[in-house]
Amino acid sequence: MRKQPYKIYVLRIGHRPERDKRVTTHVGLVARAFGADGIFIDYADNHVFNSLVKIVNLWGGPFTVEVGVNPLKMVREWKEHGGEVIHLTMYGLNLPDVINEIKNSSKDKLIIVGAKKVPKIYYLLADWNVAIGNQPHSEIAALAVFLEKLTDGWVFNSVFNNAKLKVIPSARGKKIVKL
Repeated sequence: MRKQPYKIYVLRIGHRPERDKRVTTHVGLVARAFGADGIFIDYADNHVFNSLVKIVNLWGGPFTVEVGVNPLKMVREWKEHGGEVIHLTMYGLNLPDVINEIKNSSKDKLIIVGAKKVPKIYYLLADWNVAIGNQPHSEIAALAVFLEKLTDGWVFNSVFNNAKLKVIPSARGKKIVKL
C-alpha cells in the first residue's frame, strides 16, 4: 500500500478513439503501475476499458477504470468535494518547485492528462499546472515522472492485491510467478 493519505486518480481528456487507443491504454497502465487508484477517460472506448480491466485482473489492484465521463463536470465536482486538481503540462510551474507542496497536501488528487490541446478552462480550474520539463513531450512520460515523485518511488516496491502474476526482479531473463 502507498504511504500517501490521499487518493490519486487520473483524468484522461481529449481521447481520440482511432488515434489514441494505445496511448490512452498506456496512460492507464502507467497510472496503475505507479500507484494511482484509478483512471477516468472522457470517451467511452470499450477497447481501452477492456484492456485495462484485463491487466487489473491479471496483475492486481485496486485500480478502477471508468470511461465516458464528462471531464469538465468531473473536475468541478472533484473540487466541490474538497479534492485538488493537478494538470500536467509543459507550460506550468516546474515539478521540482511544487512537488513538496503537492505531496504535503492531504487532499485527494485528480491528475489531468490531455490527449490533444487542453482547453483553457482546465488551466484555470487546476489547483496546479505542473510542467514536466518545458519542451514538447509524451503525456505517458509526464505521468510516470509525476507519479514517481508524488509517491516517493512506490513503483519500485509496489504490491497489488489479488494479482495472478508477479515479476521477480532479475539481472537477466524474465521471471514471472503465478500466484
